[in-house]
Amino acid sequence: MNIYLIVKTIHIISSTVLFGTGLGIAFFMFRSYFTDNLQEKLYAAKGTVIADYVFTLPAVITQLTTGVWLVWKSGYDWTEFWLTATYVIFILAGFCWLPVLWIQVRLRSILFECVENKTTIPNQYVKLFRIWFLLGWPAFVGLIVVFFMMVAKPI
Repeated sequence: MNIYLIVKTIHIISSTVLFGTGLGIAFFMFRSYFTDNLQEKLYAAKGTVIADYVFTLPAVITQLTTGVWLVWKSGYDWTEFWLTATYVIFILAGFCWLPVLWIQVRLRSILFECVENKTTIPNQYVKLFRIWFLLGWPAFVGLIVVFFMMVAKPI
């Protein structure tokens, strides 16, 4: 067995999990915004938080570790344009994702309180949800650019 190809396959699968889970989470969380049913909103928020910890976080860690190993083993210059651009974009996406994690947990907590107390959604929920939505875009577009960089390896 060729260990390089195994690690590369793991890297590709983890990138797919990272992108696909992010897209799926965003879809269901976004859809929940348009229902008036607090139980549906809470269900989406709970699933979103769980999915980020079960799928997204391990995929990020796998991406980092396998990516470093692949660059090291492949003999690429660590400062090649496509690699440097990838590092920067990945870090920027991470800086968007970290507050998104916190926001998702906060949105879930707000919804728990609303369901328990049978109250309406406060303005803070709407504000945080909008920030969550806005932060998702640079991370999403950034990952598409990273995919391109990995495939094209432009000079």
